[in-house]
Amino acid sequence: MNMPAKTTVDDATTDALASLALGDPELLGEGLQLRQELQQRSGLDPRTFALVKVAALVALDAPPASYLWQVGNAIDAGATPAELVGVLRTIAPQVGLPRIVAAAPELMVALGLALPAGP
Repeated sequence: MNMPAKTTVDDATTDALASLALGDPELLGEGLQLRQELQQRSGLDPRTFALVKVAALVALDAPPASYLWQVGNAIDAGATPAELVGVLRTIAPQVGLPRIVAAAPELMVALGLALPAGP
């Protein structure tokens, strides 16, 4: 695989990409509006909607930045950290233990918890 040619990236583009990678709601304004519309059409309350979205992230083996944003949305909607663990336990038979093990540290980081030290 060839490495891409070195290119100059201006500060505004670098900042925009960094913000998108972290799920910056200012840059994702249209997505937030769509999210609200989807939540309303789903018939689910905001808390349940957010927990379902976290479950989808686990199933998709989503990138870490996605967890930061979605876990924040779930907590803001009234979900508890214990309910997030409940989501992992509930979907484990469908997604498999490796996905649950991979998601647990992402949830910890999103909740501001320190990761456990390895053996």
